[in-house]
Amino acid sequence: MSLFKPNSVALAIASVLFTSSALAQEEQPAQETDVEKIVVTGSNIKGVDLEGMQPMVVLSAEDIKSSGASTVSELMVQITQTRGGTGSFNTSESGATSTSTPAGQAAASLRGLGASSTLTLINGRRVAASSFASGTQNFVDVNSIPLAAIERIEILATGASATYGADAVAGVINYILKKDYDGAEINLSYGNSFADSDEGKYNINFIWGTEVLGGQLTLFADYFDRNSFSAQDRDYTATPVLESNYSYLPKDTPNIYYLSSYSGLDEIGAPNCKTEFVTTEFGEEICAYYRNEDDELLSALEAGSTGLIFSKEFGDITWNTDFFYSHNKSVAVSSPAPINRVDDTEGPFVPVSALDVFDDETRDALLYDMWIEDFDSLLGRVIDEGFMFDARFSDPRTIEIETNSFRLVSGLSGVINDWDWESAITLSKSESQQEAVKGIYNRYKYHAALTGELCNDGSIANFDGANLSCAAGGLAGVYNPFLEGDSANNAILALAQEVPTRDGESTVYAWDAKISGELFELGSDYVRSAFGVEVRKEEITDTPSMNAVARAENEYLVDVFGFGSSISAADRTQYGAFAEFFVPVTDQLEVQLAGRYDHYDDFGGTFNPKVSFSYRPFDSLIMRGSWSTSFRAPSLTQAGVKLRTTTATFDCGSNQAVADLYCEGFGDERSNNVLELGNSALKAEESEAVSFGFAFSPSNDTTLSVDYWQFEHDDLVDTDMTATLDAAITDSSLRHCGIVPEGEMGISYEEDLCLVTDLSGLTIEQDGANLTEILDEWVAFDNPRYAELPLYRDHVIQLENTGSQSVKGVDLAFEQYFDFSAGTLSFDINATHYIEFDRNKPGSDEIEALIGTWRYPENIASLRVGWSQDNFYASITADYTDSYADDIDGLRGRNIDELEDLGELDSEGQRDVESWTTIRANIGYDFDNMNINFTVNNLLDEEPPVAYGSSRGYDSYNHNALGANYRVSFTYFFK
Repeated sequence: MSLFKPNSVALAIASVLFTSSALAQEEQPAQETDVEKIVVTGSNIKGVDLEGMQPMVVLSAEDIKSSGASTVSELMVQITQTRGGTGSFNTSESGATSTSTPAGQAAASLRGLGASSTLTLINGRRVAASSFASGTQNFVDVNSIPLAAIERIEILATGASATYGADAVAGVINYILKKDYDGAEINLSYGNSFADSDEGKYNINFIWGTEVLGGQLTLFADYFDRNSFSAQDRDYTATPVLESNYSYLPKDTPNIYYLSSYSGLDEIGAPNCKTEFVTTEFGEEICAYYRNEDDELLSALEAGSTGLIFSKEFGDITWNTDFFYSHNKSVAVSSPAPINRVDDTEGPFVPVSALDVFDDETRDALLYDMWIEDFDSLLGRVIDEGFMFDARFSDPRTIEIETNSFRLVSGLSGVINDWDWESAITLSKSESQQEAVKGIYNRYKYHAALTGELCNDGSIANFDGANLSCAAGGLAGVYNPFLEGDSANNAILALAQEVPTRDGESTVYAWDAKISGELFELGSDYVRSAFGVEVRKEEITDTPSMNAVARAENEYLVDVFGFGSSISAADRTQYGAFAEFFVPVTDQLEVQLAGRYDHYDDFGGTFNPKVSFSYRPFDSLIMRGSWSTSFRAPSLTQAGVKLRTTTATFDCGSNQAVADLYCEGFGDERSNNVLELGNSALKAEESEAVSFGFAFSPSNDTTLSVDYWQFEHDDLVDTDMTATLDAAITDSSLRHCGIVPEGEMGISYEEDLCLVTDLSGLTIEQDGANLTEILDEWVAFDNPRYAELPLYRDHVIQLENTGSQSVKGVDLAFEQYFDFSAGTLSFDINATHYIEFDRNKPGSDEIEALIGTWRYPENIASLRVGWSQDNFYASITADYTDSYADDIDGLRGRNIDELEDLGELDSEGQRDVESWTTIRANIGYDFDNMNINFTVNNLLDEEPPVAYGSSRGYDSYNHNALGANYRVSFTYFFK
């Protein structure tokens, strides 16, 4: 019982023996009608097993059962081809902001190239992408595919655009649903961790199949419910791995207020701080915040699905229809939103009377050393004596998201003159609704509340120059951010709460037709071929409520704090035609030739060929190889983004000029609020893929396959803040003091930066300005805390084709069986070794080697030992992830100082995230009419390796923090 059957040798040997078996069938024509001609992933030619020509992983229903997975995303993280890097993601990466992965959703990525570069199919046809993108990357939510309905999964990890068109850059994952099922079964399962916290998950599914109206009907239904998993539920994630990982923005009272008796604006913590004070690198004693307090490692998820597959023959024509519907509901949580001024700069003002909550002695001591000044209220009133504070709201940002997906494919197939033909229509749709239910506050109402300008009905008061008034009701009173546990004060804050919404819809309409058959005889076999056409229309919309939209007329200020949005709408029509040939050159050498032309109405056409071969010097050995080109059309979100409020990271470590101007010369990463624009002029990403290897089976009990593969992936689509900062050094059109004007792009600097000039008298907005000289003058003029050019907010950057990447590696699979009188012992090894993962650094032509660096392990492997005896089976699987470098260069100076004090860094100032091995145990028994299966994941309760490069303290892409957990499954078969 192999857990995963890479390039199943049984199928490979079938390819070796195809010629003789085909001839045998010709001699026995009475049996031909009993043999179903199938199509394997990667080819459209029926009846020819081309799997031997390509590195494929096949997961059978038995493999899925013994994996212990409850969802498709749980299953896919067990595949070596989908592990490593940040391409695949699950709900551990979800959150309540526009930059987060949509809550409850997950995607599988091959070779670390990204989910949008992996084509997801169901029964060989496309599925509508999630209407909410991950960033600007559209992806198929694999959690919408009911695991119980899957018969097998075929994973082709090489370029496949010659067969399937766009998106198959890294390959194809084809989920093949059960059909022709006869009988009924119900499955119940429950899983949880062994910890005291409750991460319980429940699953029930039902399958029933019978003959109906002269056809075969299969019905299925599935329900899944999972509790959330919080960082506070484990000792190793509940507290920060570094004390210096603090944020200056605490939640609850006290907040941080400003002092000005020292240089610049220094901060101290309020006396009633809820946590221990932290000493900053500037010697301040502040009340700090750590993300661990509110970090949700796995969001709650409730999912239900149902569907049917129906097949009926009408003479020589067969009608096939499959339909499924799924409904997912999830809740995602992100850290509480920061509180800024109305214009989004740091340090909102509050009247000095806010300090009246403290006793007189404490209050007087605070006032003795504070910077007090008058300030203007939201309505323009002058407030005597106020001070600035630094804080975030108490409640985490919380959103609820519901997604409804359905897919209908209906087609006809038959045979004409020994040629198989098939034609089908596809309608697939995903609709999502999102609602922020907690932790989101209106910036204007909040500032009105601070100075008593908010009305009891939640509206902002009127001010006639002398008095405040409300259209209905009276004034709500003054909100005091330093007052805790007061219901009346909390009620005023509640008036400022908002409930932004977001609605998305993604739809695919398609029609395809194809034929497959023999062209002519060649030697002892036939040249076979397939031809086909496809028409596809895709539409996507992402529409937020107005209170979450950045608008030019409002200087791009979103009405609410800390919650952006994406506005996009796009559609495209695509026409495709393909041809494919199987050529048995000799009895030992077979060749596959394929080519496909696709034309898109928004960016033009592309042709992608593929050549592959298999050579059999003797029956037990197949040598194989392939070359192909593939492409990924710019996603509809990328082409259709009108304005997206998000954050963008720039990497000072990749560009020294940027580091000197914006990072004091350090190589850390910084994030800023930006506005992303779509780009209708984007080119398609292109890829060239090569693979070659062999499958060797000296006996029925032994299989070894080794495959080398490589991808050259060009014209990647992304936004590049580092490149924009670099370009702005010489391009004055990208430099703006204050908000970037509507219709322009570039970097927004603090307005006061234009008060200084370089030695030639030029401001930063003028051609020829020397930015290094302007930085020196700014430091002399403003005496800032950080000697770097002051960035403001809402930099405007456009999606573009930013660069390229080269990925190379080797897959190894070994399978060995030993038959004994008592049972069968099996060994399986599946491993992926990355030879190269190179790409250009952001904002630079320099190539960086990623293998062995942060989040890119060099080796990933699984070793399985299994035993089966009659109806009993058991297995132990070890999953291994190699060590790799921690992201030390991306840390702040204070983090590095602390690591040096802890002795965590080597002589070069670096460290490695340790390798990680977890054990999965599975045991089961098949009775006459039922099955019991028990799985324990992470049997030895291994904690994830410490990773200082993540604020979580571990790498949630390559490891997980759940610890030892189990799943028990019971299946009953109705006879």
